[in-house]
Amino acid sequence: MDPQILFWLVPTASLVALLFAAIFFFNMKKADEGTDRMKEIAGYVREGAMAYLKQQYKVVALFFVIIAVVFGVMAYFGLQNNIVPVAFLTGGFFSGLAGFIGMKTATYASGRVAEACRDEHDGLNRGLKLAFRSGAVLGLTVVGFGLLDISGWYLILDNTGLVQGEGVSKLVEITTIMLTFGMGASLQALFARVGGGIYTKAADVGADLVGKTEYHFNEDDPRNPATIADNVGDNVGDVAGMGADLYESYAGSILASAALGAAAVAAAHGSYDQGLKMVMAPMIIGAVGAILSVLGIFIVRTKQGATQSQLMAALNRGINFSGVLIALAAAGVLYLLGIENWQGLWGSIVIGLVVGILIGKVTEYYTSFEYKPVKFIAENATTGPATVIISGIGVGMISTCWPVIFIVVGTIGAYLCAAGGLEFSSGNLSMGLYGIGIAAVGMLSTLGLTLATDAYGPISDNAGGNAEMSGLGESVRSRTDALDALGNTTAATGKGFAIGSAALTALALLASYIEELKIAAGRLGDADITLSLFSGSIGKGTEVASWDIATFMSKFEVTLMNPKVLLGIFIGAMLSFLFCGLTMNAVGRAAKRMVEEVRSQLSDKDVLEGRKKADYARCVGISTQGAQREMIIPSLIAVVVPILTGLVMGVAGVFGLLAGGLAGGFVLAVFMANSGGAWDNAKKFIETGDAEFCGKHTPIHDASVVGDTVGDPFKDTSGPSLNILIKLMSMVSIVTAGLNIVFSLL
Repeated sequence: MDPQILFWLVPTASLVALLFAAIFFFNMKKADEGTDRMKEIAGYVREGAMAYLKQQYKVVALFFVIIAVVFGVMAYFGLQNNIVPVAFLTGGFFSGLAGFIGMKTATYASGRVAEACRDEHDGLNRGLKLAFRSGAVLGLTVVGFGLLDISGWYLILDNTGLVQGEGVSKLVEITTIMLTFGMGASLQALFARVGGGIYTKAADVGADLVGKTEYHFNEDDPRNPATIADNVGDNVGDVAGMGADLYESYAGSILASAALGAAAVAAAHGSYDQGLKMVMAPMIIGAVGAILSVLGIFIVRTKQGATQSQLMAALNRGINFSGVLIALAAAGVLYLLGIENWQGLWGSIVIGLVVGILIGKVTEYYTSFEYKPVKFIAENATTGPATVIISGIGVGMISTCWPVIFIVVGTIGAYLCAAGGLEFSSGNLSMGLYGIGIAAVGMLSTLGLTLATDAYGPISDNAGGNAEMSGLGESVRSRTDALDALGNTTAATGKGFAIGSAALTALALLASYIEELKIAAGRLGDADITLSLFSGSIGKGTEVASWDIATFMSKFEVTLMNPKVLLGIFIGAMLSFLFCGLTMNAVGRAAKRMVEEVRSQLSDKDVLEGRKKADYARCVGISTQGAQREMIIPSLIAVVVPILTGLVMGVAGVFGLLAGGLAGGFVLAVFMANSGGAWDNAKKFIETGDAEFCGKHTPIHDASVVGDTVGDPFKDTSGPSLNILIKLMSMVSIVTAGLNIVFSLL
């Protein structure tokens, strides 16, 4: 079948996803908001969340303008294509817009979920469906905008004459240019994740350390001044931040695969028709996945009194149903496209899907209180907070083993399926890398559904907060707590899924960096300013652009025997720890100010005894100011370090940097996300009273709260930001490839 015809599935799927997102949003708005007090609480949270995002977008917009100007200067001097500054801005815009819509939905949904849980006969099922479908607004918005941006740019670049050339070389340049809008999405995602993570954890730590351990308040007690800020933070961190994060992963995996597909055909001297099929395949598979994810959303439902295992099974039914359908549909797409070795590429896609599911299962095992690791941490609370922290760190470290093994085995499997063997010839290497890229597309093909399970978490958490502050009673709170405990696990699973997809996407981006280097070499080699460099050191730029990957890496000395590569690996691995240290300390500083404010307000007996309303706005202001101030330096590091490395150590140093950042960042991110999730659910397990040592407001519970507060920045600030860091460094390197080449030859 003509790939141009199948391509129209991509914009069609984007519109279908956005249509159902709108349907779920307006259906949610029709639900009952509850009592006047419930409306008041929801209004506080919504107002605080919107005020924070408005301030954050002002700061981010300034950085985007500055960077777009820099890209414009690079384009003027021939270091980048002229369209890159505009593509960069659109990527950031759609990433931010997806997060904004998701957060707006979440802040309207949480109070309505609490009201749904008041139903004594079907409250749990009604609450689950409403929370999940509200979370699906974020998932479908992300895939809808992602596919719209991708298909729109492809049509513009292919039909307007902005890209010169013809045949496969034109496809290579189009897809490589499209990768640059991923940098805009990555930068926006990093600001959203870091800023939102600092905001939410400053409020959460402050609320818990004073409210729970010093005054023995319940979760979300209205007397606690930091309660509203805590609920706001759930939305700006785990909804807006996660949405921007996975938008960037989703778009990046599709674009990297498309670029690698064009490069593979170019390396094999294939035809334009072959190249077009390889470029279209990941886009069309993403489109089919978006449509089938909608079907899976309607399957999620449960019964009153369901256990945690039954609630998780309800969510998994939808994910597994869509996953099976997508696997079957992907085979049909590849067959209809008539791609050579379509069976092997289908194997790569299935491997990506399976690896994503397996990483989610491992995360669930290490973070759900249905299993031994979390119960082990809870038991350690009987001897104090120190043993809680020690056991949580140990569980997190052990939990890195299986995700790494799955990624390694999955990557090898995806490579073998696509390449047909381990022979590292030019054609095999290019096809193998394409297989890795399309495996990442397979892993993210269910994103409309899997992201819904993640956004579900903060919605159900806020529903519990609304129920507590509105005084709805223990029966309602027990149902919202059941949804919230499930949300902790789905949030941890979502982070594991995001980290796993980041690893595969970053591998594909590393290969795409080579293609951008080759294109930049051709562009620079034909310019008078650098022609002497190429002809004197390596050869004419047009010759460099025609090299295969192995020749290119050999000429630029990308080998472990080159000290620049090894030094780059050290810097990349170190950067993950530096980044985490900066963000952890940022949370600590903001939390310290929050603790002082909460203590100050609760020293007033009228506030402590509930006769006077706490000043929620002051705590919201502390989190907002802390996040805005503290997010800038960690975010800039991700942009500045790859550029400086390229200027000092050239292409070889940048390869080492990206490899070290990927390896170190992936393992550290899994460790931090799982430790934090395990500490959180260990506290939840103790609060359920399911074991003889359990119960609230006891020294054992206090010890678990300390572990939870240590884990808060682990799982919600530093850990999830790392997967953006490793991809953003790759994106920055791709965009500045021309500079890397020039300084490699000086």
